[in-house]
Amino acid sequence: MKRSILFIGLAFVVLFAGCKRDTFTISGTLDGGAGKTLWLEEIAPDGPLFIDSIAVDAKGHFKYTYKMPYRSLYNLHTTADNYIVTLPDYGEHLKVEGSWDNFSVSYTVEGSPESGLLWLLQQFSNDGNKVLQALVDTTNRYAQLYFDKQITEQQVIDKKSETDSIYTATFLDQQDYICRFLEENRGSLATLIALYKPFNNRLLIDTRDPNSIEWYDLVLEGLQERYPDNPHTLHFKNTTEHLRSALSRQ
Repeated sequence: MKRSILFIGLAFVVLFAGCKRDTFTISGTLDGGAGKTLWLEEIAPDGPLFIDSIAVDAKGHFKYTYKMPYRSLYNLHTTADNYIVTLPDYGEHLKVEGSWDNFSVSYTVEGSPESGLLWLLQQFSNDGNKVLQALVDTTNRYAQLYFDKQITEQQVIDKKSETDSIYTATFLDQQDYICRFLEENRGSLATLIALYKPFNNRLLIDTRDPNSIEWYDLVLEGLQERYPDNPHTLHFKNTTEHLRSALSRQ
């Protein structure tokens, strides 16, 4: 009888541990989020897939556990255009803090190293967007000054040359960061997010450039080594083959 009880107890522990290994938990606190609803979305190989809504309590706290069928990327939304990208591993507990209205810029994440990689990627992108916004503000200000006849046309031309130079330098800086990210994090699903990162609605790894296939191959090789049967890897293999075919016809 004791042996039977022991066996049942061990079986329960193994079963419970197995369930824990299949899941990840995400929790945290959002300033300004009291009483609102988040939603979790998988970045599935074929496109966004709604998972579930998550209630935020009166103190701005939330918590949700999800059983992953395979390693994947997940968006956590406050609104359609305001979200963060996470890359949880089995058994991880992600702890997120941030502001409801400015989630993608204000958030921090702990408890998930690869989600931390995506946080770094987003922070660098945010820095570039701040420069871009400053350039737009400067351009608009100079246009208004010229309209009000407070500056000359030549001053507008000189300022445009200056802002164009800053824009180009910032774009190249963002591009260089993405290239280093792809090399240093080879094999991570986070490289799929980095590969498609834009700056000012322009892809940093431009698929119109014949050299872009080298980066796609680098990402694919890493994913095939680490996640050979993952749906993201299989789908990305097809994407890479289609790009190679398209570039060969140019």
